[in-house]
Amino acid sequence: MKNPVAGAFRALSIFNFRVWSAGALVSNIGTWMQRVAQDWLVLTQLTHHDASAMGIVMALQFAPQLLLLPWTGFAADHLNQRKLLMVTQATMGVLALALGILTIMGNIRLWQVYVFALLFGSAAALDAPVRQTFVAELVGDDHLHNAVALNSTSFNAGRMVGPAIAGLVIAKVGTGWAFAINGISFAAVLISMSLFRVSELYPNMRARHTAGGFLEGFRYVWSRQDLRAILVMLFLIGTFGLNFPIFTSTMAVNVFHTDARGFGLLSSIMAIGTISGALLAAGRDKPKFGSLFVGSTVFGIGCTLAALAPGYWWFAAALMVIGVAALTLTNATNSMMQLTTEPAMRGRVMALRLAVALGGTPIGAPIVGWVANRFGPRWALGVGASSGFAAALVAIYVLTRRTGLNDADLAR
Repeated sequence: MKNPVAGAFRALSIFNFRVWSAGALVSNIGTWMQRVAQDWLVLTQLTHHDASAMGIVMALQFAPQLLLLPWTGFAADHLNQRKLLMVTQATMGVLALALGILTIMGNIRLWQVYVFALLFGSAAALDAPVRQTFVAELVGDDHLHNAVALNSTSFNAGRMVGPAIAGLVIAKVGTGWAFAINGISFAAVLISMSLFRVSELYPNMRARHTAGGFLEGFRYVWSRQDLRAILVMLFLIGTFGLNFPIFTSTMAVNVFHTDARGFGLLSSIMAIGTISGALLAAGRDKPKFGSLFVGSTVFGIGCTLAALAPGYWWFAAALMVIGVAALTLTNATNSMMQLTTEPAMRGRVMALRLAVALGGTPIGAPIVGWVANRFGPRWALGVGASSGFAAALVAIYVLTRRTGLNDADLAR
């Protein structure tokens, strides 16, 4: 009889993936410490609760996902992924340390945070599609969906632990030390990658070097109704729904009047939901298109409950619902797009996915920040709820026209 627990962790039977996961967990904790510290720094130390400033930071941090799209997809498909990841991870570590030193010395200014957000976002834009497609090199296609889900579990375990630690660090020794700790945490990924058994990797098929490589990837996606629909859904939710730094910080500070520890705890509580969603995904064999409808609908319901929450703990409970829904949606899109895409096209397709999911942030974050400032954080959450329900309508449209899909499994 099949053991469901063992099945949920089957990708960990591969040595290289175990080593990668250990290093990534440490780095993920540091990354979430920095995210909370950056939000707290901008909202409470460099401005007087200005959600629009946070929107600008988010816009600058995620704009490179869209602006650098032709080069990030090319790099993921053509260059040595392990070596490229080591360069991007080291670069982000140095940037985090520099931001930490400036903050600890008391010399940090808002414009400098903007510059660091743009630089960090540029490195992350190059790193993200490579890191997502590199999982296939670690485990092969047979364990890819499980490995993607476990990667999300690790990321969200960091999301649960990191913000809580960040809240304590900020309260005890200051915001700058959270940045510095994140910078040091990147060493864990670099060490883990140096320990790989290179002979046991599953090299992806490299793409041919052609001048029209980016356009070729775009045409490939546009020719697939299922991929087009996924990108539309990701754009809606990524642009207007995945603005959690604005949602949680403004609700924590302006509505519930909490300190740094209370703010950090909210992010950790949300991670309980995201980890649950990731583990549920890890136990499934293959994602279905219907799961995108469920994820989008529950996301909209969760944001609605959060907007109406009468108190701190009600809001925290709604964040768990949002976390489960967000992970169901993002994990399913990640696995579906990789498993149904030709190996030589994966880098460009995943770069498009990230550009659409995150590249809309420069549009949505300032709008959501303005709504939070002008009408209040609850109305900003209403914008997020609307994005979930709109994405669900797209899923309904595709499911009613299921005969047009390339892969019958996606429509079930």
